[in-house]
Amino acid sequence: MNALHEASMKPASPRILTINGGSSSIKFALFEGAATLERILEGGIERIGLPQATLRVKGVDPADNFSRVVLAPDHGAAVDALMDFITARLGHHALTAVGHRVVHGGPKYSQPRRISAGMVEELRRLGPFDPEHLPEEILLTEAFQRRFPDLPQVACFDTAFHHDLPRVASLLPIPRRYEALGLRRYGFHGLSYAFLMEELVRLDGADAARGRVILAHLGNGASLAAVRDGKPVDTSMGFTPAAGLPMSTRSGDLDPGLSWYLARSENMSAKQFNEMVNFQSGLLGISETSSDMRDLLDHEAGDVRAAEAVALFCYQARKWIGAFAAALGGLDTLVFAGGIGENAPLIRERICNELGFLGIEVEPARNARNAALISPDSGRVKVRVIHTDEALMIARSVVHVLHLEPPEET
Repeated sequence: MNALHEASMKPASPRILTINGGSSSIKFALFEGAATLERILEGGIERIGLPQATLRVKGVDPADNFSRVVLAPDHGAAVDALMDFITARLGHHALTAVGHRVVHGGPKYSQPRRISAGMVEELRRLGPFDPEHLPEEILLTEAFQRRFPDLPQVACFDTAFHHDLPRVASLLPIPRRYEALGLRRYGFHGLSYAFLMEELVRLDGADAARGRVILAHLGNGASLAAVRDGKPVDTSMGFTPAAGLPMSTRSGDLDPGLSWYLARSENMSAKQFNEMVNFQSGLLGISETSSDMRDLLDHEAGDVRAAEAVALFCYQARKWIGAFAAALGGLDTLVFAGGIGENAPLIRERICNELGFLGIEVEPARNARNAALISPDSGRVKVRVIHTDEALMIARSVVHVLHLEPPEET
């Protein structure tokens, strides 16, 4: 049997590809083995729509590590380039399934589901709920279906974790008739939060995960979630991911009257307002220089705009932690995750410094080295840093939905 024919055969062990599409990037990871889910490849295509779009790949085999320029003027071309790489590397029939992160599941989808033609049509109808993400996510699923028509695909919804929020936390205080149209607080970063709760069980046990927990996913997109008895109680993002605390380019919560004021004073359309609050605000809008927290920390000593952007982010995160502690009736565990939450000790320190009244303390040496536990052993509240892994959570969901687990021995 030649190597080419062998590579084109179905693998003995399941191989699951996970896809996470963003506005200008597509991230992927390849896992092998339903029980172990060993990550054998990961990477992505960045700068989609720009001349120097780049495919980056990292694998357990050093020969798989590379970066090269690809032609990706849009998401369709980008996913074609990714599928070409997967086919060349593994063979046409090497995948068992694909799992997709889908940002918005609307009122209907509260669990991972196998993708069908009916689901795709339902997601199209949900398009106005999330015009920044859903169209590209649908495009990605359709591209895989065309190239690999027999390959099962699973949608994993970022809103699912928050689907059963208490009614008082999900209601929007607008005329009640809009609730029937699906307008409510949905919350996002659910795949990250579901993973973090599983990790909390592994690290501290089921009792800790059933306690009063605040999860802070702080990255380019940033949100917090309050969890009690293992169930979501509240979350900072709302009907869209633009709500909550300021983010890299998103505003977070605003006075709704701003829309009408800017419409009158600057003739700003609804579309322009949406563009502003999603792509021109947050850290970028306040600093006028960068949406990247690392850049702002580097320049805050000499640039008051950078300093104010950092201060506002920390202040708002601290306010949300205080509010959620009130909603939970106290606090037992605070978890930091995401690019900023995992890698910016100074930000964690500034957020926590004035929260001692809640029992939150940070041990400086542990915090400086991004230790798993950054609170002192005697601390009333455990403060943890957990590396979140949305790709692994998607792969686990695919295994569960498609029943890829090995049968139990009798």
